[in-house]
Amino acid sequence: MAAAAASFAALPCLLLLLLLPSFGAASNVTYDHRSLIIDGRRRLVISTSIHYPRSVPEMWPKLVAEAKDGGADCIETYVFWNGHEIAPGQYYFEDRFDLVRFVKVVRDAGLLLILRIGPFVAAEWNFGGVPVWLHYVPGTVFRTNNEPFKSHMQSFTTYIVNMMKKEQLFASQGGNIILAQIENEYGGYLEQYYGTAGKAYAMWAASMALAQNTGVPWIMCQQPDAPDPVINTCNSFYCDNFQPNSPTKPKFWTENWPGWFQTFGESNPHRPPEDVAFAVARFFEKGGSVQNYYVYHGGTNFGRTTGGPFITTSYDYDAPIDEYGLRRFPKWAHLKELHKSIKLCEHTLLCGNTSFVSLGPKQEADIYTDQSGGCVAFLANIDSDKDKVVTFRNRQYDLPAWSVSILPDCKNVVFNTAKVQSQTSMVVMVPESLQAAKPDRWSIFRETTGIWGKNNFIRNGFVDHINTTKDTTDYLWYTTSFSVDGSYSSKGTQAVLNIDSKGHGVHAFLNNELIGSAYGNGSQSSFTVGLPINLRTGKNDLALLSMTVGLQNAGPSYEWIGAGFTNVSISGLKNGVVDLSSNNWTYKIGLEGEYYSLFKPDQRSNKRWVPQSEPPKNQPLTWYKVSKC
Repeated sequence: MAAAAASFAALPCLLLLLLLPSFGAASNVTYDHRSLIIDGRRRLVISTSIHYPRSVPEMWPKLVAEAKDGGADCIETYVFWNGHEIAPGQYYFEDRFDLVRFVKVVRDAGLLLILRIGPFVAAEWNFGGVPVWLHYVPGTVFRTNNEPFKSHMQSFTTYIVNMMKKEQLFASQGGNIILAQIENEYGGYLEQYYGTAGKAYAMWAASMALAQNTGVPWIMCQQPDAPDPVINTCNSFYCDNFQPNSPTKPKFWTENWPGWFQTFGESNPHRPPEDVAFAVARFFEKGGSVQNYYVYHGGTNFGRTTGGPFITTSYDYDAPIDEYGLRRFPKWAHLKELHKSIKLCEHTLLCGNTSFVSLGPKQEADIYTDQSGGCVAFLANIDSDKDKVVTFRNRQYDLPAWSVSILPDCKNVVFNTAKVQSQTSMVVMVPESLQAAKPDRWSIFRETTGIWGKNNFIRNGFVDHINTTKDTTDYLWYTTSFSVDGSYSSKGTQAVLNIDSKGHGVHAFLNNELIGSAYGNGSQSSFTVGLPINLRTGKNDLALLSMTVGLQNAGPSYEWIGAGFTNVSISGLKNGVVDLSSNNWTYKIGLEGEYYSLFKPDQRSNKRWVPQSEPPKNQPLTWYKVSKC
């Protein structure tokens, strides 16, 4: 290790002794086995994810400022393909999707930027960021060495790169983009389905050729055998044991998860600040040089952007900056103190020799020393239950369980990851009555059960929900009629409507009455339900409202996972089970209220809204609107 340290280039280390201003922009970014080299200097980078479409542009400057005040050098974001290319060759970069504006907000705040172009991102984002329309381009198979997919992928990647170059935003042009990424988390489980890494790289070949013209390094997340010159990176709760795929590449962590996303019906995820700080300190202790929080501000999945199924619109993620742009204490402040402590060690960490000392069965020290006399030590207690007192260089140190102490001079502890000294506060949402005072504040609109307006088509049997709606709506009506006479009388038990569905949910109506609802659960969204029903002699009308709750966002062949019904039958009848699956079904895409855009602010005066003195209860298929002065 000493021999390797002696070969370090002198220039990148000596210049680190200078007191540097905020980054903001750069002119040259390269790397060696230890770190990024920005404008001739080895740099240790604290990065924070803020996804521009998950907040509104008016929030961006404050969010970026809060990250900077928290000790960040850099902002990281995905680029969301399906938000930008709304149809083949038709691009959108307005409002929340104004990518150039966001990058410039980051630049003007004096911060660098990591651009993860994707175009597949996962990110709990609808369809993993890939446009739904691409699924219907003949012959397309996502994320493979497939010509239609590669062609559209290359076109979009080229468009984004050229846009950034036109605005002079890459570091090689004096901008602030220091790293870029193509694809995301391909390695491991996808390769077993799609073939070897070599076949995967054929998918990226054209895009990688484009990457070389940007003048900045490129990264590949979770790809242990990423081809040169791409740098593979770690995505995990802990990355202290992560090793680069080459001894000539540095150790990067693109996704340190400070919390987790929330799904409907599940508890609100929480990760203590002590554990987040422990993971970060261990990463730098073990030679890491670029660390990114995924996410530092999660924000909101607006509109139809949330993936899933069953992921909530809130993407708070228990992040240091909450969904509303407020600092989350003590997490934000605890990590700020951690960043400040690590920055005190930057020169010696990146330019020094390293040694390891065991201090006990689960206690250890990593020590860095440089030629100028600098000395940095990380004292770690990886015992998750027991506090320990250790002796290091003839001094005793108290190490709480599961903690790291940082000693920028190898003597004095400036920070311990388990000792939270910042204030604790919580934002409490207070319920407020919306029914008092004026009786005309409430208005409603009642949906038609089943087919409203003109049907879309009639078909014997079932169609796939997603292939039919193409993600233009969450809703698809399946309706049919059947007759009951004396021969169908019950045999002493109540008739039951049986529904098998690929997901995600259903509201079932018999003769315009709601008879029940059901939904899937988690990633396995399929379900089976039996609903007791009362039939009438003669014609019976059955209307099933199939619902999706966010499309799949990751996994092998995820674009082929469908939704909608696979079997519908009635049991408990005298003559046995009546199978309705092959019936003549009439289909209607979407809801009537969606068609009239009643949810939009400019429709608040639409005459279809009916004023109510009080909002009706237990009324299915009802839209509610309230105005509060």
